[in-house]
Amino acid sequence: MSDGSRAAPEALRADLWAIYRAGLAASEPAEILERGLAGSRAEGWWLRGEPLLPPAEPAEGPLSVFGAGKAAAALAAAASERLPGESVTGRIIVKRGHGRPAPGILVEEAGHPTPDAASEAATRRLLADLRRLGGRGRALLLLTGGASALLAAPAPGITLEEKSRVTDLLLRSGADIHRMNTVRKHLSAVKGGQLLPLLPAGRTGVLLISDVVGDTLTSIGSGPATPDPTTFADAVAVLREFDLWERAPASVRRRLGEGVAGRLPETPKSAEGPPPHHILASNRRALDAARARAESLGYAVEVFGRDLTGDLHAAARRFARRLARLQAEGRRAALLGGGELTLRVRGEGRGGRCQEFALVAAGELAGMDRVALLAAGTDGTDGPTEAAGAFADGGSAGRGRALGFDPAESLSRNDSWSFFRATGDLAVTGPTGTNVMDLLLGVAAGPGPRR
Repeated sequence: MSDGSRAAPEALRADLWAIYRAGLAASEPAEILERGLAGSRAEGWWLRGEPLLPPAEPAEGPLSVFGAGKAAAALAAAASERLPGESVTGRIIVKRGHGRPAPGILVEEAGHPTPDAASEAATRRLLADLRRLGGRGRALLLLTGGASALLAAPAPGITLEEKSRVTDLLLRSGADIHRMNTVRKHLSAVKGGQLLPLLPAGRTGVLLISDVVGDTLTSIGSGPATPDPTTFADAVAVLREFDLWERAPASVRRRLGEGVAGRLPETPKSAEGPPPHHILASNRRALDAARARAESLGYAVEVFGRDLTGDLHAAARRFARRLARLQAEGRRAALLGGGELTLRVRGEGRGGRCQEFALVAAGELAGMDRVALLAAGTDGTDGPTEAAGAFADGGSAGRGRALGFDPAESLSRNDSWSFFRATGDLAVTGPTGTNVMDLLLGVAAGPGPRR
């Protein structure tokens, strides 16, 4: 990780890095499986005392491992290394730049957040692999944040370009992940429980790293292996809620309309013995670990919010004002939050939720001493940039202006990345191997020289 020493008080930034890293460590799949996985090929596998996979039949072949998501390769590598005695095979689809070797497993890279031709081709190969199984043997399905875009199989009558157009409209609209996935499930041939018929019944386990508020199974990766409670009518309602219905391609409106009229089958609403799903890591667990680390550094911790949703700008202002109040009260305190706020994109600049959060907060903190914050995604990427997020402190806005960047103008163009690249405030980690939404971390050092 970059030490990011230029733009914020060095000691405060070091503490923010330490707090952030603690959250990442608590979400690292290898460590979680090392602590929680037990059993053997002959006896079956258990995770945290709950069944994951049944025993292998005497003449059974390799364990088939499939999945998708930004952290899926890290999870696949951890699983294959921590299942002694198992021979594994399979296919994983990850975001470009997030691949890593996983013994026995093919790792393919594709587009995210908007699916591309590589996403569609890799998904086609994954489905062919599953069909060759014919429901035999055992399978392990791995899903992490990003699976909804990477596991891309447009429904009949919809092209990938048309589906991607809808995804882009939803991303820019500010729709939360649950609403986005409601639409995507009904434009897909795999999401919303549609993988269930291809998985070995009673002999499949699912491992998940949750990137959705509430850790809802039907929303993680758009729930390809769990019954779907949403309907075609719900998908239409989402597009209308965000004034996207008329902007959606005609083929999309036609398919959804036919579904509402009952001329197309709904996604599966029930299943006999759906496979056991295990959530390995979540934002809440990361936030608990961040809190423990902040307390070990001598900060009194206040939790700003868990599972945060809603308007990003409003939340960033509230966060910064509360952090400023803690400093004004002379408290050595840490203010921590986590979740996935919504950002409506109107400009053509570069950036992401976390960088924009930091830039809004920088305006509220302008001129303050001994206070700093870090807003960063746990996957190592924030929007279509190489940064996980950004730092901000009382001098960020002034440094930007001195370099010719007006904070308000940058916000109007959604160009927080250019602002923070100039000031040296970008937080760059590279792919982290996990993905549990965003961490929002602030520290107030209190009065006087820091010990």
